Amino acid sequence: MKKIILLILLVFVSNWIYAENFTKLYNEFRIINSYHNIEDMEKLLNKLEKYTDNASLLALYCNALTEYANWGVKNDEKESIYTKAVEIGEKAIKLDSNNGYAHYSLGAAIGRLAQYKGIVSSLFMLGDFDEHIKMAIKLNPNLYTAYIAFGMRYRDVPWPMNNYKKSEEYLLKAADIEPGYVNAYYELGVLYKMWKKYNKAKEMFEKVIKMPLHSDWIEQGKEAKENAKIELNNLK
Repeated sequence: MKKIILLILLVFVSNWIYAENFTKLYNEFRIINSYHNIEDMEKLLNKLEKYTDNASLLALYCNALTEYANWGVKNDEKESIYTKAVEIGEKAIKLDSNNGYAHYSLGAAIGRLAQYKGIVSSLFMLGDFDEHIKMAIKLNPNLYTAYIAFGMRYRDVPWPMNNYKKSEEYLLKAADIEPGYVNAYYELGVLYKMWKKYNKAKEMFEKVIKMPLHSDWIEQGKEAKENAKIELNNLK
């Protein structure tokens, strides 16, 4: 009986430590990612690679690798990092298939890696992307970045796989969940431009320029504002 109680206590303490570590490291990631601090991101990745048996921490590692590849390395380094991110994300899902953040992190990594593959391979990967982002939304309906991912997916893939109406629905949902996320409106502006709804595109780009930056996405928001100015000039 004492052994059973001790085992239960050990499991409880272990779970509590992992939860505390995830919260601390995730908050660290949010700040580093917001300001695109390469040196601090590399230090964080070194910390995260030590965790191999917790789905949430592996999902964070996957997400951090993907974001690091997005903005922290040269183009010829990106594919290998996205590949590693996918491998880490798959490990997270094996440990906990009901972890919404793990599904999102893996889906986002797959989406990025698909850009480096041939047409046939990328089509297979698109199915995997859809599966994991759908599951992420099902498990965590307020994960606004998952809606952004789907919005861009339905906008940017070639015909007949694209669907501008679905893209709009997902991007508007992301904006509804997180109204302060600048890039939701920027991506809507790009969608409306592609859709030839130029007045709506101008409205979105003007909104992006006027909005305050989101604390979680400082550098990304700055880039969106600069790109929105360029898009507005092109629409004149």
